[in-house]
Amino acid sequence: MSDFTEAVGNAAEGALLARAVEPKRGEGGHTQETACLNCGTELLGPHCHGCGQHAHVHRTVGAFMHDLLHGALHFEGKIWRTLPLLALRPGELTRRYVAGERARFVSPMALFLFSVFLMFAVFQLVGISTPEDLGPPVQIGSGDAPGQSLERQLTGLRSAREEIADGNPAASVIDNRIGALERRIAETRDPDGKTVLMESQDPDTTLSTRLTAEPTGIALLDKGIDKWRENPGLMAYKLQANFYKFSWLLIPLSVPFVWLIFAWRRKFGAYDHAVFVTYSLCFMSLLFVALAVLAQVPWISGALLFFATVLIPPVHIYKQLRGAYQLRRFSASWRTMVLLVFITVILSLFVNLLLVLGAM
Repeated sequence: MSDFTEAVGNAAEGALLARAVEPKRGEGGHTQETACLNCGTELLGPHCHGCGQHAHVHRTVGAFMHDLLHGALHFEGKIWRTLPLLALRPGELTRRYVAGERARFVSPMALFLFSVFLMFAVFQLVGISTPEDLGPPVQIGSGDAPGQSLERQLTGLRSAREEIADGNPAASVIDNRIGALERRIAETRDPDGKTVLMESQDPDTTLSTRLTAEPTGIALLDKGIDKWRENPGLMAYKLQANFYKFSWLLIPLSVPFVWLIFAWRRKFGAYDHAVFVTYSLCFMSLLFVALAVLAQVPWISGALLFFATVLIPPVHIYKQLRGAYQLRRFSASWRTMVLLVFITVILSLFVNLLLVLGAM
């Protein structure tokens, strides 16, 4: 499967998942049914007042394609009211949603699902992915000949490859690693077939410089370290895949830190903070999408993109804090600075969780 088709598929998947948690509003229309086809309730309008299903149930391909495009791209017009506020007045969007204006805007979770799937789709489209040249470390000094460690790694990779279908993106990663290992093994042998020490290997070191993590004494973490040592390329792919699947963990990880900076202001609860965090993550995902696309434009300088990456997030967090929580400038400023520190902690916790999940 090409990166383009996989990217399009991910974007559609994200849109449909988002659509699944963002139900439609009522629409006009007529139907010949007198009772709901889902629950049997007598119909009083275009929707069942018992279960909410449309009174008219279509069975045409044209209507199906309309639903696909409508659900994936339109969000019933809510998206066009939500995105401008999310970009320019995020605090107002957060405050209005928390206050009860739910039908006017895309819900935070629906927008989050869509933005995350879109981000990964665009990243695949423009070629941003895990590197495939993460060579496994070569163990020396353990009594093995230099090529024996490589042979064991090659055997493990071939076993893992047999368990993965050809269409799985991980298959290409493993195939590349197998090819690289075969070339390295060939380089360790002289014309007579004897194993020799490669120039890049240092007999005084235990591991190559690609991975130097020491055992922690915690069985689960040490298992993950061993897997990284055996096949860093595959583990890097699993790290990306887990980020894609478990990105929602950023929300529960972030909420306690936002609560800390408002702990003495009891009128703001966990729900307020969850909406704030989720809309903020939506904006950051869409920002990275925009920057990834702009990076492909030849006349846009890398310096401009760098400054946009560095400056836009804190400004947006400041504006959202001030508007959502009705803060003064100084109060919003110091909270923004503290949140920027907290973000590094949150990302560190999140990456460690992904490493643990990848080891399981």
